[in-house]
Amino acid sequence: MDSTVSTVFTDVELAYLTSQHLARLATAQPDGTIQINPVTFRYNHATGTIDIGGRHMATSRKFRNVRDNGRVAFVVDDLRSVDPVWQPRCLEVRGQGEALTQAADSAWAGVANGWDGAIIRIRARRVISFGIDENDPPFTSHRRDVG
Repeated sequence: MDSTVSTVFTDVELAYLTSQHLARLATAQPDGTIQINPVTFRYNHATGTIDIGGRHMATSRKFRNVRDNGRVAFVVDDLRSVDPVWQPRCLEVRGQGEALTQAADSAWAGVANGWDGAIIRIRARRVISFGIDENDPPFTSHRRDVG
């Protein structure tokens, strides 16, 4: 990681984030309604951001929503276990999104995936997590403003 970039995530949060491949992204449409989509993402160590890529990203509604107002919420979650009790894990990021048609510093740069090169980049402003630190009591949540 670039020594001038610091992460807003704890080591435990970052380990969880980078172990996952699928998330959900909520964006605000022009009429104020919320759109939510499953997305693929990568943590960008060079920029300290979350970079979301995908097929036809530049022409997608989520890309246009971010371009128009920048309001985003991003969630990665799963179940560690359901037996003997449910053990959900979750990392939520609220922040500012950027719609970038070509980002040379994209976490997806150099990946041969046939995508159009456009990404949505998320800069975290608030981070909420629970269940990802095995040392925490069940359902302990962590909430903090980061930007």
